[in-house]
Amino acid sequence: KMSAVFLLLLVSTINVGAMLEKGLPRREPRRLSCVRCCGPSEQPVSIISSRYARMSSDPAYSVPKVQPTIDITILKGEKGEMGEKGYPGAIGKEGERGLRGFNGRKGQKGQPGPQGHSCKQLYAAFSVGRRKPLHSSDYFQHVTFDMEFVNLYKHFNMFSGKFFCYVAGIYYFSLNVHTWNFKETYLHLMKNEKEVAILYAQPSDRSIMQSQSLMLDLQEGEEVWVRMFKRERENAIYSEESDVYIIFNGHLIKPAVE
Repeated sequence: KMSAVFLLLLVSTINVGAMLEKGLPRREPRRLSCVRCCGPSEQPVSIISSRYARMSSDPAYSVPKVQPTIDITILKGEKGEMGEKGYPGAIGKEGERGLRGFNGRKGQKGQPGPQGHSCKQLYAAFSVGRRKPLHSSDYFQHVTFDMEFVNLYKHFNMFSGKFFCYVAGIYYFSLNVHTWNFKETYLHLMKNEKEVAILYAQPSDRSIMQSQSLMLDLQEGEEVWVRMFKRERENAIYSEESDVYIIFNGHLIKPAVE
């Protein structure tokens, strides 16, 4: 049965195709005639490019140039209020040290400044005395003092009996002593380890006051002091507990740097 049905369908399909071919009229193929579009030396132009050239040259087919304009005043809003100050940001890393720049021009001389620091004083003065008499017991004997009248900034050392120069400059010194009856008085005024002046009095039946003074140019660190010098005769200076007969003074006249 299935084979018979298939044969019937095949026969009907062939008959329908034959009927369609007989009923529909046939169209002859259209022959296109050649048209000369360019010269022998010219290159053929495509239909699309030639059409675009005709349309662009013709004012009716020209494409208008569109230049849009935007009104900024419409888009821009009003200025707002200033906001609150924000928190400071984190501190950045310290950069590398740059190269040293060129020296600038020398400026004009400025006005005198205020007085310097108290640690660097431009003054020095002392006045010390001795209330005890002194007899020479050695070839050289250091004279010390036991009474302090003036000792500005403690430049005079009462323990060693020496004035220590902290401020370089010109100094004035004076030494006053009382001689002893029938005894020689022989003293050296010393600068460091060298004698610079002598106070001398010959033996006499009466005692007198003797003095010596001088100026010295001192550098910082130098010392000034008094020593007794013994020769063949007995050497002594007189004083007593109730009165002061031996006095050593010194003060700065002009500092080296002002």
